[in-house]
Amino acid sequence: MKLRRHFTIMDILSKQRIATQEELCEVLRNNGFDVTQATVSRDIKEMHLVKIPDKEGYHYALPDAKTTGGSYERMRRIFKDSIVSLDYSESLVVIKTLPGAAQSVASLVDASNHQSILGTVAGDDTLFIVVKPKEAVVAVIEEFEQLVND
Repeated sequence: MKLRRHFTIMDILSKQRIATQEELCEVLRNNGFDVTQATVSRDIKEMHLVKIPDKEGYHYALPDAKTTGGSYERMRRIFKDSIVSLDYSESLVVIKTLPGAAQSVASLVDASNHQSILGTVAGDDTLFIVVKPKEAVVAVIEEFEQLVND
């Protein structure tokens, strides 16, 4: 449940401005989570969320990868916690995730700017990755498996 809530928080922060813990509690409740302010406070600490300035004051944001020990560590942690299986066919990699996690994994893959990855398409628990050239698919799968199995 916590992992799913964390992915939901990531999704919320990527789509809307949240200035307070109370606002985040409200949005999470509207998304079906029974949370208290204390739970949200722990989530903020565990996820290393930061408050950044904007025109209206401050709002919560996901941390910059440089401040959390690098994007590789974050990617490794989320892959390890979320991915159920990896497979491929021709130039497509197919990743099965826990329910609700595919879009977060896709976002990490997109942000990695991997030279062989053209893009991703994600549903709720399945992610497709287009690899070019198709000869690079095995290397991409091996990299992902290493992240999952580290």
